[in-house]
Amino acid sequence: MVAPGSVRSRLGAVFPFLLVLVDLQYEGAECGVNADVEKHLELGKKLLAAGQLADALSQFHAAVDGDPDNYIAYYRRATVFLAMGKSKAALPDLTKVIELKMDFTAARLQRGHLLLKQGKLDDAEEDFKKVLKSNPSENEEKEAQSQLVKSDEMQRLRSQALGAFESAEYSAAITFLDKILEVCVWDAELRELRADCFIKEGEPRKAISDLKAASKLRSDNTEAFYRISTLYYHLGDHELSLSEVRECLKLDQDHKRCFAHYKQVKKLNKLIQSAEELIRDGRYTDATSKYESVMKTEPSVAEYTVRSKERICHCFSKDEKPVEAIRICSEVLQMEPDNVNALKDRAEAYLIEEMYDEAIQDYEAAQEHNENDQQIREGLEKAQRLLKQSQKRDYYKILGVKRNAKKQEIIKAYRKLALQWHPDNFQNEEEKKKAEKKFIDIAAAKEVLSDPEMRKKFDDGEDPLDAESQQGGGGNPFHRSWNSWQGFNPFSSGGPFRFKFHFN
Repeated sequence: MVAPGSVRSRLGAVFPFLLVLVDLQYEGAECGVNADVEKHLELGKKLLAAGQLADALSQFHAAVDGDPDNYIAYYRRATVFLAMGKSKAALPDLTKVIELKMDFTAARLQRGHLLLKQGKLDDAEEDFKKVLKSNPSENEEKEAQSQLVKSDEMQRLRSQALGAFESAEYSAAITFLDKILEVCVWDAELRELRADCFIKEGEPRKAISDLKAASKLRSDNTEAFYRISTLYYHLGDHELSLSEVRECLKLDQDHKRCFAHYKQVKKLNKLIQSAEELIRDGRYTDATSKYESVMKTEPSVAEYTVRSKERICHCFSKDEKPVEAIRICSEVLQMEPDNVNALKDRAEAYLIEEMYDEAIQDYEAAQEHNENDQQIREGLEKAQRLLKQSQKRDYYKILGVKRNAKKQEIIKAYRKLALQWHPDNFQNEEEKKKAEKKFIDIAAAKEVLSDPEMRKKFDDGEDPLDAESQQGGGGNPFHRSWNSWQGFNPFSSGGPFRFKFHFN
């Protein structure tokens, strides 16, 4: 239901001369109205004034059915259609009114206004001229003259727009078309022409907007749906492309171009959805394979190559394959230097490779484009801590393992180094002292990296054995003497000391 006062205001704003309908009085005998039809008309009039448009429309439907030659019934039904925004439905009713009563200037004026909005300028001018010849009221005469001037201006602008388009002056054509479409808002042909100009000017999203309007203004406009779908496809928006091409096939399931395009988009969409599902499941190798298939399926649209490489970059980074991640991410950033996702993923790969300066640089670049991203902020802070940490003691370097090394690799490296640097292997006093220090560092590295909680702290840039990095720490719990490590078994996986290990 529409608020009662809004009906008159809406009609007055759009069609100021249409208010004659709401207040129209007529003589039943003149219209040949029978009692039932008159009842429907009166009830419909009250409902219309109350803003109950759907109920009013039902009454006027009944009036038209009861008396197909009653011009008032058609006129009032046209009013409701216009109030509901259904101009296409109103136009035939207004035409019927004019057929039944040639001198009904209000109906002709209203039809001319609708024809002008539809861009049917010649037909609109004919209606306005006939209004001026049919003894109109002062307001009707003024309105008709105003609309004739406007129509003449639209004719001139249309001619200029077409001339600019044929001369490949697309920007100028758009300027002319903008002015025309402020008046001829329902002209599907002009919207399609402006869409062509937008495409030539490299503005596909604006073209899509016009084509969507055209698809609603013209019935069974399969061409508009096909063009919208292909534009979305080349923008890399495969899901919207699929949705639009389906609309084309709903109108014509045998449409050859729509069907061929549908098969391509559906195949691509399925691959991408499958790849994203694999990423959510942490199956990064399989996801990479899927995105490689995407690039093979659509090699001619650069957007899919870039997006696929961006996601492959993400997979390599998450799968802790830093070398591959850095290579692919760098390819993406050559094409799109401001790609925040690629910057974040490459930064993570740099962290794994202990390239902290490069990681900081990428996080800072990403932060310039997205200041509020918490992941970027946390990543940058971590990279800065790790850089500072790397300038001190690095347990991974002590054991000679990568930051993503498994626990078994850590234990293996530790055992090898513990045997190599055990002080009992050295007789010279200076060499023994050097070996003792080295052995303590090796044992400390094993202690931290084999404990998940301590290792996480270290990976986040905090040394769990460094008093300076411990809040409220009173001393370094790992600054032990060589004597405290005697009896330590390098072949133990952890726990208390087992026995003293001597070398002969």
